Amino acid sequence: MKIHPEMLKQFREYYKPGTEVELVRMNDPYREMPPGLRGVVTFVDDTGTIFVNWSNGSTLGVVFGEDECRKVNR
Repeated sequence: MKIHPEMLKQFREYYKPGTEVELVRMNDPYREMPPGLRGVVTFVDDTGTIFVNWSNGSTLGVVFGEDECRKVNR
């Protein structure tokens, strides 16, 4: 799924580096990524994938249109 340039701009504004996020769902058969896992955004790439340093040590990205995370508001 391709991300529209305006949506990519909004993603980058919303998920700035340092933003804390919580995983809603991720389908990765090679790594346990349970819902509720928290991490910190490192960057959003040109495809809209949100890269995160997760609390379990993983750095897997949240793929636009496939996976889902939400911003943790404090």
